[in-house]
Order: sequence, then structure tokens, then C-alpha cells
Amino acid sequence: MMQHLVNATTHAKKATVSQWCRVLGVSRSGLYAARQRRLHPKSVCALSVQAKAAFEASGQSYGSRRLSAALKVQGLAVGRQRARTLMRSNGLRARWRRKFMHTTDSRHALPVAANVLARQFNPQAPNRAWVGDITYIRTRSGWLYLAVVLDLFSRRIVGWSMAPSMPAQLVCTALGMAIASRQPLPGLVVHSDRGSQYASQDHTALLARHGLVCSMSRKGNCWDNAVMERFFLNLKMERVWQNDYANHAEATNDIADYIVGFYNATRLHATLGYRSPAQYEQQFPIPCESLNLQKSPIGLSERT
Repeated sequence: MMQHLVNATTHAKKATVSQWCRVLGVSRSGLYAARQRRLHPKSVCALSVQAKAAFEASGQSYGSRRLSAALKVQGLAVGRQRARTLMRSNGLRARWRRKFMHTTDSRHALPVAANVLARQFNPQAPNRAWVGDITYIRTRSGWLYLAVVLDLFSRRIVGWSMAPSMPAQLVCTALGMAIASRQPLPGLVVHSDRGSQYASQDHTALLARHGLVCSMSRKGNCWDNAVMERFFLNLKMERVWQNDYANHAEATNDIADYIVGFYNATRLHATLGYRSPAQYEQQFPIPCESLNLQKSPIGLSERT
């Protein structure tokens, strides 16, 4: 109605402003304010546009801390409070978590390894400690199971495998991919839960063949593999729960894209000083396989 009034007062020469205001029941100040808005439309905030772009690039997963860090990478001096204000004013809300469910079965008679890792989640160099686990992905064609291997130094995903079932071969394929891509020296600690897949003869033989040290969480203690659990939570919040996969192939392609195109390459990690795994590993110019792991199997860094 206000817009009609503005147009009418512009073209109607015989009626005064006061008369129009009385007829339509609006104040003179309201009329002039509407006229100013029409003549001088509000400009688009460039910072809001960049904040929205960074938020969407994260799969709508970044909160104010990571959004602030992402904008700083672009050369924009945006603190956390400003990032929070931008998110609120633009209706940006990060997706939150769902209930966690276990997939591996530790009720078996197979031998289990000691907890060698002992929650030493911050090794000093690549290829000193890896963690692995299995999770499930819902599709309209049935469950898809994902096995992953993560390097604790950079939080980089170094191996993965997907299949409609979860035999021992699933975790062996993921570990084999990690070994082939990273070429670790003997002494690397590979930690997992006590699931039958990880306690299987095939998996333990693969570890022994490459001189890798097997480590397993204590019974019923998911915190012993907390970093791996956190990755699965991020994967599901930032990608899986936003999609309705029609079949296994669609889910497989999308999850691989998340790992390669987003998580390893660009996703910012608070533990890494708001850098991506790829960026964090750039501080080690020498090949990972040339690092001497014999002196200190794991070793802790000072980062938190």
C-alpha cells in the first residue's frame, strides 16, 4: 500500500501530501520514508554475500568459529562475533547431529590387541598413527557400509572402502589403499575398535606383512577412538543427512567427493589451527615414507 501511495503522490498534482495521508491513514513521515527507500534502495552487503558463499561451500556445516576462519583465509578481517552476527542476519544455521549407532560387533572369540595408542591423538609427523572404523550409510536400495583409515597427524583420510556388507575384506581394502598411497615404514600404529573385522586373520595378517602395530580400543570405550567417531559425525552432518541416496552408486560417488573434494582439501579443522588436512601436511616437504618412525612410534605434538 505504501508503494502505491508513493507512486500516487508523484503523479497526482492536484492533491496535497496531507490529503493523501488522511485518505490512506498514514503519516507524512512514513510517506517520505517510503519514497526514500524507493529512490535509494538498500545496497547488498558484499560481506554477507561472501559469508553465504563460504557457508554453502561448507555444506551448511560451519558455525561462527569456522566461518570466521574461512573468511580470514580470503583476507577478510571477520572475528567470531561478527561472523555470528552475519549468520544470524542472513538466516544461516549449521546442521546438527543425530543419535550415534555402533556398527561393528565386538562379541567374538577372536584375539584382540592391547590399546597401544592410548588416546595419543596428536602425533608429531605423518604416518605414525592411523585410526580406522566402519559406519553405515542409508540408501533407498539398502545399507551401504563405509570403512575409513585416518592419519591422526593431519586428520587426513588416507584410505576408504564401501560395500553393501561389512566382511573383513571391507577394512582390508581400506587399509590396503592407505598403505599403497602413503607407503609407511614399519612401526606405524593402526588403531581400531574390537570389531570382528579388525580382529580377523585377514586384517591382522595384512598388518603383520607390512610391519604395522595393531592397537584396539578397550571394551565398550568409544572414546579410545574419538577422532574417528568425530569424522563420521562430520561426514553425516555435512553430507549424508542432507541427501536421500537412490542407490549405492550414488552414495559411493557423493561420499568419495566429500572426502577428496572437501574434507581433505578444504575443510577447516580447529585442531589444525583452522587449516585443512592438505594444508597442514604442507609443513612436511619431505616424503612421508622417508620419516624415521623407529625412534618414536607415536610421539606427541603440542597442538590441542
